[in-house]
Amino acid sequence: MKKVIVALASLAVVLGGCGDSESDTIVLLTHESFVLSEGTFDAFTEETGITVEGVSSGDAGSVVAGAIATAGDPIGDVLFGVDNLLMQRALDADVFQAHVAEGLDDVPDRFKLDPENRLTPIDTGYVCVNYRDADLGANDVPLTLEDLRRPEFASTFITQNPESSTPGLAFLFATIAAYGEDGWQDYWRDLKANGVTITSGWSEAWAEYVGGDPGGDKAIVNSYASSPVFEGLFGGDNPTLSTIMLDSCFAQIEFAGVLAGTDSPTNAGKLVDYLLSPAVQSDIPLNMFVEPVNSQASIPTDFSRWTTPVTDPLTLSPSDIAANQARWTQEWLDIFR
Repeated sequence: MKKVIVALASLAVVLGGCGDSESDTIVLLTHESFVLSEGTFDAFTEETGITVEGVSSGDAGSVVAGAIATAGDPIGDVLFGVDNLLMQRALDADVFQAHVAEGLDDVPDRFKLDPENRLTPIDTGYVCVNYRDADLGANDVPLTLEDLRRPEFASTFITQNPESSTPGLAFLFATIAAYGEDGWQDYWRDLKANGVTITSGWSEAWAEYVGGDPGGDKAIVNSYASSPVFEGLFGGDNPTLSTIMLDSCFAQIEFAGVLAGTDSPTNAGKLVDYLLSPAVQSDIPLNMFVEPVNSQASIPTDFSRWTTPVTDPLTLSPSDIAANQARWTQEWLDIFR
C-alpha cells in the first residue's frame, strides 16, 4: 500500500508539472481582417496571466492553408478565421483538437457545425447582393436571384471570380444552393449572356459600384449584409444606404480552434473561451462588421440601427463544399472562358 501511495504522489507531481509547463504566452493566428478594440486582451491577461501574441497574415484561405501545411506541429496555439467554406478541409487534415468552450451553451445550434468541438463558432456574417434602387433607372428592383437573369439587371451587376475571391465563392455557392446541381450552370450562362461583370476581388468590384469608393456605374454588387452598416456609419449626416437582396444571402460562420500539437492546450483553450465571452463578442460588430454568435452579447446601437436582419440565408454543408468546391469552381471557369 505504501508503494501505491508513493506512486500516486509521484504521478500527481508529474501531472502538475505538465500543467505548470504551459507557456504564459499564447500565439493567436488570424487573417488580416481580424480586428478588436485596442486593449481588448488586457482583461484576459489580468485575469489569467496569459499574454496574447497576435500573428496575422493574408486572407482566411492562406491562413488555413498554412495551418494544414504545419498540422501537428503548428507555429501558433489558436487559429481564428477558418469559416464554413474552409472548415472541412482543415478538419480532414487534423489541424485542430477538441475543446468545449465556456459559453458554448449560449450559442444557437445552427452555428455549431463541428459535433466534435474542434472548432468553436465566434461570429457570423452574410454575403449578399447589394443595390442602389435610385441608380437602376427603372420602376422595379431586383428582389430575387432570378431577377438578376434579366438583361437590364445583369448588365449592371458586378460580382467576383470565385477562384480568387471569398465573397465571389460564397455567391457561387448561393447560386448552387438555390438552383441545385442541375440548374446553377445555366443560371451563370444567362448572367454572362446578359452582361454581368466579373472582377478578381471584392475591392475591385466595390470600386465600380455606384456606392463604392471611388464609385462607378454599376448599381448592383455582390458584397456583404453589413455594407449598409458601413455606409450608415461613415456616410455623413444623411447617408445613402444600399438595399440588401435577402434572397441572395449566403451564411458565413467564422470559427476559432486550439491547434493540434500546441504545447499549451489548456491556456490555448482559455483564449478560445475568451473569444466567445460577451466582452469580446460585443466588441466584434463595430470592428469586423459581422455579428456575434453568443446570445449574451450586446449588439451596439450603431450597428443594429443600419442592419437588415437575415433570417433565412442560403447554406451548403461543409462536407459538400469540401467534396465539390474544386469541381464547381472549374465548371464556373469553363463557363467564363
